[in-house]
Amino acid sequence: MGLISLLWGIIAMLWMIVALIPLLGWGNWFLIPFAAVGAIIAAIGVLFTSSGKNGRAKTGLVLNGLVILVALVRLMFGGGVL
Repeated sequence: MGLISLLWGIIAMLWMIVALIPLLGWGNWFLIPFAAVGAIIAAIGVLFTSSGKNGRAKTGLVLNGLVILVALVRLMFGGGVL
């Protein structure tokens, strides 16, 4: 679970970088649910993995959370979320 959530977060981060380009901000509407699924997978990984081996899941959770936060801020600045 940890590796999956980490890879999911990396893909979401790359997608977020592309969605920061002007006129491609609409990609954030698809990015937020994608990263939310990654965060859920990471949370399940943190929950069911022993505390010594859940570093990848924690990293995936932080990465997906950061992507969601940046995408929401980008939508607010662009007028997509009022």
